[in-house]
Amino acid sequence: MAITRFEDVEAEFEAFDDWDDRYRLLIDLGRAIPAMDPATKTDANKVRGCASQVWLQPHFDGTHLHLDADSDAAIVKGLVALVLMLANGRTPAEIDTANIRTRLDGLGLGRHLSSNRTQGLASMVARIGELARNAQSQAA
Repeated sequence: MAITRFEDVEAEFEAFDDWDDRYRLLIDLGRAIPAMDPATKTDANKVRGCASQVWLQPHFDGTHLHLDADSDAAIVKGLVALVLMLANGRTPAEIDTANIRTRLDGLGLGRHLSSNRTQGLASMVARIGELARNAQSQAA
């Protein structure tokens, strides 16, 4: 069964006894992200503040914000997948970065990720918040 909902990730993390299993799940989640068009891996779409390369390409259809994303690092790509589960396909008003951070913190990531990955994750969430605000101003 492919995991596509954040609630399922929470349940899996709870069921696992050790972080090696959780890291394997993160890597698998990253592998499941649809391929991003290499032409959109531009400097403008790069997330600043990540040690690994991370790209977010927004598409706003007038109502919902859709995101294509990728990373050059397996675990970071899994973190990207988690963030997408919480933000992708939502209206800009529904994208609550404080809630996203709280949900991610609930997984215990901050205690087990390197400081670079923790900072990169915060940068991804902040960038999505910025993209949501930009989309919301377009809709107004």
